[in-house]
Amino acid sequence: MDITLVGPGRAGLSVARAASAAGHGVVGVVARRDEAAAEAAEYLRTEAVSLGADLPPCDLVVIAVRDDAIAVVAEALASSVARCRSAVHLSGLAGVDRLAPLASAGLAVGAFHPLQTLPTPDAGSARLAGAWIGVTTEDAELRDRLHELATTIGALPFDVADDAKAVYHAAAAAAANYPLASLVMASDLFEAAGVPWETARPMVEAVVDNAFSIGPRSALTGPVARGDVATVAAQLDAVHRHAPEWLASFASAVSELARITGRGEAFADLLADWRPPASER
Repeated sequence: MDITLVGPGRAGLSVARAASAAGHGVVGVVARRDEAAAEAAEYLRTEAVSLGADLPPCDLVVIAVRDDAIAVVAEALASSVARCRSAVHLSGLAGVDRLAPLASAGLAVGAFHPLQTLPTPDAGSARLAGAWIGVTTEDAELRDRLHELATTIGALPFDVADDAKAVYHAAAAAAANYPLASLVMASDLFEAAGVPWETARPMVEAVVDNAFSIGPRSALTGPVARGDVATVAAQLDAVHRHAPEWLASFASAVSELARITGRGEAFADLLADWRPPASER
């Protein structure tokens, strides 16, 4: 496909670079600032296009801007896309209706959301190989073409219903960020014990592998899953003495694990005793 990129940030440049490497043509780059468009065009070896100018003929306009700017950008582009066939945004949360001005201009519209972290264009484009990409559109032809685009860059496409995008995005945020909160807690507790944080890596990697090979619920192990209340009580006491700033979070994690494993009743009394004072909640 011939692609025009609108919004040359990390996500947009990652997708455009991966597409270019796969043999697609990036025929133009649009940015709010001409300097940013020129810099991105040089990176992608294509042409910079001023916002408001007619976009070059293309199969797909990729809008890679903040969620709260998608509708505004779509409105600004509506009079410039006569030679374009379709448009997508890269948001995992925003609905396709934010591209309504482009749909009114005759373009098929949808969303193309890489379920991957894209820290830099170079690293991001490499990480798209093997990543999953959520596709949302009501246009059957565009759906097929977006699936094909994902496949050609080495990614794995899947469909996401427009009305499910918010809960899908919540799931993605939980998967990408909430484990890190637990790992920050673990890192601080290892430090309090005088044990190097690196010692946890093989165990953490094995836990993640187990979660995807047998399912996260089946992968649960440890004293909460076993119903070992005395061991968890000793852990809570240790956290209280050595890292009290983590006590509420540790107790909350115990509570969630107890709920998930069906051990809520066994741990109810212990958790009631370890609830933080009202002033700390």
